[in-house]
Amino acid sequence: MKYVPVFDKKFTPISEVLKEYRKSVKSAPHTELKICVERNKGFNYVFSLDIFKDEAKLDVSYRVVERMIKAVLWVAGGYKIYICGSDAVYERVKADYSERGARAFDVDFMSTVYERPFEVVKVSEKDFPKENKCSLKIGGHLKGCRIGFDAGGSDRKVSAVVDGEVVYSEEVVWSPKLATDWHYQYDGIKEAFLTAASKMPRVDAVGVSTAGVIIDNRPMVSSIFLKIPKEDKEKYVYPMYLNIAKELGYKIDVENDGDVTALAGAMSLKETAVLGLAMGTSEAVGYINRDGNLNGWISELAFAPVDMDLDAMRDEWSGDIGCGVKYFSQDGVIKLSEAAGIKFDESLSPAEKLKVVQKMLADGDETAKTIFTDIGTYLGYTLAFYSEFYDINVLLLLGRVTSGDAGKLIADRAKQVLIDEYPELAGIKILFPDEKMKRVGQSIAAASLTEI
Repeated sequence: MKYVPVFDKKFTPISEVLKEYRKSVKSAPHTELKICVERNKGFNYVFSLDIFKDEAKLDVSYRVVERMIKAVLWVAGGYKIYICGSDAVYERVKADYSERGARAFDVDFMSTVYERPFEVVKVSEKDFPKENKCSLKIGGHLKGCRIGFDAGGSDRKVSAVVDGEVVYSEEVVWSPKLATDWHYQYDGIKEAFLTAASKMPRVDAVGVSTAGVIIDNRPMVSSIFLKIPKEDKEKYVYPMYLNIAKELGYKIDVENDGDVTALAGAMSLKETAVLGLAMGTSEAVGYINRDGNLNGWISELAFAPVDMDLDAMRDEWSGDIGCGVKYFSQDGVIKLSEAAGIKFDESLSPAEKLKVVQKMLADGDETAKTIFTDIGTYLGYTLAFYSEFYDINVLLLLGRVTSGDAGKLIADRAKQVLIDEYPELAGIKILFPDEKMKRVGQSIAAASLTEI
């Protein structure tokens, strides 16, 4: 490992662990372990990993296997894990991924998203599922009179788009994360649609970009509906966008905001295989594949593992350690800053603490430069791991962590890590959105979601 974060010397990138593990397994007696993670409509993600035959090395193999399963769950999503090739691995996965196991959070989350009980099953070679990939056409439809809506946590944005040109756009401050009555979101979204509709002769289609996990146009988990009682979600929240569209007579398509951002980048850059990664309050990710389509994955990489250090920082929500949210967000900056000896006023919010470090950087502070360079080190090694799942041509970096000179420091170090450690990935282009994309790209991309 040629690059070590100055303020996190114990960082153990999963990409490096995988590389070394594969080398050691290849040179020893081994057997193939096959795993399939199934999600909605029978789509699945299939992968295999050689493991040591020597039972004394089961712990070594299992640590890698479990992290790979965890990653696939948060990359592709799923509620059913099929295991073929090792009874011992099956028993441990079944215990960990249970309602009372070490991965109870993951089990509960995926069960909620897919509205199915979570299962881990053992199968023989002949019964192992066949791979069933998904490639969903997304966006790029610009003709007609369209509404593009972006549901943010602090403001909602809506645009009226006619033949690819924004004829009206507005931002309205709202507080959906505080609302306990679903009518607040319903009325706000409907009002936004009607406002945009009033600026055009007709409405041919509506496209929605929103935070959360979206399954079949239904927001199954979303911070926008954070405080709505559980008993109201199934009846009023999950079908909310579909119900509003039905009431108004609109054709609608609802997608995750990360995917829409990646689509905006793909449209603006005229590229495909675009991974959009936003470093802000959390780590938000979206992906447009080589064909310009969606894979039908959840891409919630905030909860996917990136660090194998057993003392890595723990995420308060999921309860797991070494996950992306603590490396590619304002939490990552704060963690490194405190390790560097920076003392924050504890009355400051995380966003305000980030601003303190960014002000230090703007003033030429060397410690601040090192902090953002360390995040670039994280990113370079993590891109090698993300490339296990995503075919990446362009990495589009966004979010407040990348503002100002920080973005260049992060990108430059990440590129250097790829060049020196993973030359086969050195062709990945790391780019930032231009001003045009920042202003209207998301609106046009959202408006273009629905095919007429």
